[in-house]
Amino acid sequence: MSETSPSDTPETPGSPDFDAMARDIAEVPAVEVIVTVAVNLMSAAAVKLGLTEEGDTFKDLDEARKLVHALAGLLDASATEISSFHAAPLRDGLKSLQLAFREASLVPDEPGQGPGEKYTGPIYG
Repeated sequence: MSETSPSDTPETPGSPDFDAMARDIAEVPAVEVIVTVAVNLMSAAAVKLGLTEEGDTFKDLDEARKLVHALAGLLDASATEISSFHAAPLRDGLKSLQLAFREASLVPDEPGQGPGEKYTGPIYG
């Protein structure tokens, strides 16, 4: 077993500098982190819904449901923390994804039972 800690080992080419990454993250405002995570969830959900140029190649409604639900939960939990300047377009994107999910489903969920509707209320389209 080695007596050196990971921080004592010399940096090898190509390995990440975790201290620098932590400093970079420390400088980013929380609102920016929340918005970035939300946009990543939206993008992943769009891919899983088949809404990209690749179409149905990566379509997976089970995965899309999880992503849309997580996005709705994040937006609900952070609603008081981010301004409406940031929240409004994210809520619009969420609603679009929820409607796309409803349209893509062979057997649509009952109103209020679709992905994220626990947080947003029923989505009608």
